[in-house]
Amino acid sequence: MAQQAVGIIEVFGLVCAFVAGDAGCKAANVTLEPFDRNKPANADALPVPLIICVKFRGSVEDVTAAVEAAQEAAEGLTGMVSKHIIPGPVEDTDMMLRLNGLDKS
Repeated sequence: MAQQAVGIIEVFGLVCAFVAGDAGCKAANVTLEPFDRNKPANADALPVPLIICVKFRGSVEDVTAAVEAAQEAAEGLTGMVSKHIIPGPVEDTDMMLRLNGLDKS
């Protein structure tokens, strides 16, 4: 199997993550890795006190299109924190991408 690029976008809130993930998957031929969560120390100062990481996998071109669509969708809701595209993640990075905090208390 050829190595796939990964696109990562952090958004405010779980609803925004689902909308962003849906928009990205509709815009390009990508798959989703499990969402991840982060509740930063300054959570009460944020628009929504939970940051969700949405991770897309596919070709660099598809991942780029997915992240752009996800960003547009997120900005129409609670907003985006950051985004990044990794064209060819190394094995250790690839392993970390599968981790998620949503199934933990």
